[in-house]
Amino acid sequence: MDYTIEEYNALVERLLELSVAYYDNDAPLVSDFEYDRMNNRLKAMEAAHPEWIRPDSPTQHVGGHVSAAFAPVEHEVPLESLQDVFSFEEVAAFVERMDGAVAEAHEYVAEPKIDGLSVAVEYRDGQFYRGATRGDGQVGEDVTENLRTIRSLPKKLKNAPARLIVRGEVYMSHDTFQTINARNEVEGLPLLANPRNAAAGSLRQKDPAVCAQRMLDVIFFNIQLAEGVEYQTHYETLEAMAAMGLPVVAHTLCRTAAQCTDAIAAIGEGREGYPFDIDGAVIKLNGLAQRTVLGSTAKYPRWAVAYKYPPEKKPSRVVDILIQVGRTGVLTPKAVIEPIRLAGTTVTNATLHNQDFIENLGVNVGDTVLVQKAGEIIPEVLQVVKKDSEGFFRFPETCPACGAPVVRDVDGAAIRCTGAECPAQRLRNIVHFASKDAMDIDGLGPAVVEALDKAGLIKTPAELYYLDGQSVAAVERMGKKSAENLIANLEESKGRGLARLLCAFGIRQVGAKAAKVLARNFADLDELIAAGEERLTQIDDVGPVTARYLTDWFASEQSQHQIRLLRMAGVSFESREELADSRFAGKIFVLTGTLERFTRSQAEEIIERFGGKASGSVSKKTSYVLAGANPGSKLTKAQSLGVPVITEEDFEKLIEE
Repeated sequence: MDYTIEEYNALVERLLELSVAYYDNDAPLVSDFEYDRMNNRLKAMEAAHPEWIRPDSPTQHVGGHVSAAFAPVEHEVPLESLQDVFSFEEVAAFVERMDGAVAEAHEYVAEPKIDGLSVAVEYRDGQFYRGATRGDGQVGEDVTENLRTIRSLPKKLKNAPARLIVRGEVYMSHDTFQTINARNEVEGLPLLANPRNAAAGSLRQKDPAVCAQRMLDVIFFNIQLAEGVEYQTHYETLEAMAAMGLPVVAHTLCRTAAQCTDAIAAIGEGREGYPFDIDGAVIKLNGLAQRTVLGSTAKYPRWAVAYKYPPEKKPSRVVDILIQVGRTGVLTPKAVIEPIRLAGTTVTNATLHNQDFIENLGVNVGDTVLVQKAGEIIPEVLQVVKKDSEGFFRFPETCPACGAPVVRDVDGAAIRCTGAECPAQRLRNIVHFASKDAMDIDGLGPAVVEALDKAGLIKTPAELYYLDGQSVAAVERMGKKSAENLIANLEESKGRGLARLLCAFGIRQVGAKAAKVLARNFADLDELIAAGEERLTQIDDVGPVTARYLTDWFASEQSQHQIRLLRMAGVSFESREELADSRFAGKIFVLTGTLERFTRSQAEEIIERFGGKASGSVSKKTSYVLAGANPGSKLTKAQSLGVPVITEEDFEKLIEE
């Protein structure tokens, strides 16, 4: 095949960009399969034109860099990556190479390839001493304190060598991943993309307490160094680690190419039984002395390969299309299909993403579609392979959970329910209503909301104000004192004022800042409701889209019912936001660094009270940058743009004039 140097350089640059996203930012831009496809193309180019090979080519080093946020740790034994293969023929070719290179009798070990974050963990006299990420294979990041939070990592080993370094994989289990995403959905937080990225991002948190909340696990697959102990085989090292008390990867002894491929097939078929994601299977030469003789290339050991499972694709007939309503109100279509076996599991449902996706495919009930499941991801419909229906499936115009109208995001493909009392969204709506920026109801976190919901005491945010102490006290893990405190906090929250109430409603594009702007322009909720779109758009920072969201929300029967309940409960609809004066009108402030005389939120509140705006980024439109101790890149950008930089003392003078 003919290649050009321009194609080669472009591919290297793209793969370097993807490597940074995957290894350093824990946010991959393409699937593993797509990355592997491009990487194999690069290898083919370099095989045909070795004179082109760049020192920074992804084929010449292990992906990943050491973050400045962590102390560097130099690996005594490099943490190498593995050569990928994608067919049983390539596995057989590897075994054939080993058979030709190793004269004496030899065996292989097959293991699942865990899709997590690789680490080296050191023990001294059996006590956990230090741990580091793989990094670039030579130098990693010291994540010792974060590793201490992992319950499945033994802090003390039995009968361990005086000094031991083992290599393992930190992962987030499927159960933990689902639990955290369910919690994030209730709290309105971003959902984790997949277990691998979640594990990597969690282990590289600066605060170990955050890492502890992610409930990570670890499993080991190699002894890097064992002071004073000699092992003959890799299988022996795995058994030794297990005897010391370390969680060890499942492993199978193989002697022939056929046994290796059988083991790979068995691992693939049994992947649903693992608590972690796998993205392949590893075949390793068992003899350690034989490995030493074979050595490594610049990047890979010669004595092992990683078989990567291809995305499985099979046809199936669509028997129904269901619309699910998520806790954020987004309607998601799901194809119910005739059962097929994919990636070791029986698949009966596949995602259809959104209305645009359905329309582009032209899919409807009765059609035969191609379904894919790569590794552990959710099955998805790829294309229609046989059209047996008319047209394509269309979303309903009303929410299937509550009957309220649905609207499409102006800036995306999502279609959302507008119902303020939608049962599918009730937990998330109530948690948001009670949150700090909204009604700030102390003692009403997600766990308490779920308990009250489970007890059947609340179905909508407004019903919080109709709770009684006796009923709350009977809820599991509440008790009399907690119930009394909650009722008192609810009573106190009634006087929070219009800005917080507007934020609590959860109207699209009306967060805490927009709510304060509205509250400064209207005396109470009734005046705001009476204002039409035209008047709303005359307010700074309220555009036509936000105005439409507001008027549509207030026009909804469910919203009106919530407002009636809140009014009868005695919740204040009056504005508490007063404009001190307009000295900062038209001024935009950006805060950077650590402030000593104000908290960041206090400074922003003062700026807004004087008619100004607080922004998160510096531009030519920025009026002032308020810089505290240890300012970041915002200060540098302000100086380059000629934006005035002021101190806290300068700021105090401005607000005291």
